[in-house]
Amino acid sequence: MKKEELDKIDRNEISSTTLTEEQEMYKDNIIDYYKHPRNKCELKDYTHKRREINPLCGDDITLYLKIEKGKIKEASFIGKGCAISQASISLLTEKIKDMPIKNAKKLQKEDILEILGIPISFVRMKCALLSLKVLSKELEEIK
Repeated sequence: MKKEELDKIDRNEISSTTLTEEQEMYKDNIIDYYKHPRNKCELKDYTHKRREINPLCGDDITLYLKIEKGKIKEASFIGKGCAISQASISLLTEKIKDMPIKNAKKLQKEDILEILGIPISFVRMKCALLSLKVLSKELEEIK
């Protein structure tokens, strides 16, 4: 995405409800993670890879994991989509690094909403949770 397009992100796309001062900071954080995603690259020595798409809005995420000795040693992604989906996966890749698989398998909707830090509307919930879906589906394959 070009810089001009990134600068035009509608802050109301992220949350149209009135937010507390703390939630406004989280909203700014989401915009930062969208404009400057962390861990957005194809992990070269990955051990696991999975792609999920949200057909309703076109969000597309491919998650790369490097798993060693029952732990997620590295996590990265490539993808495109709205600010919420891309910030969510970027935040999630940071959260799961060095996390035991058994703990990562326990992550829930509430964990994603907590790292996002703002109320997510029903319409945007699938965007926010696509990161959890791609992680959970991949971890289901690991015994």
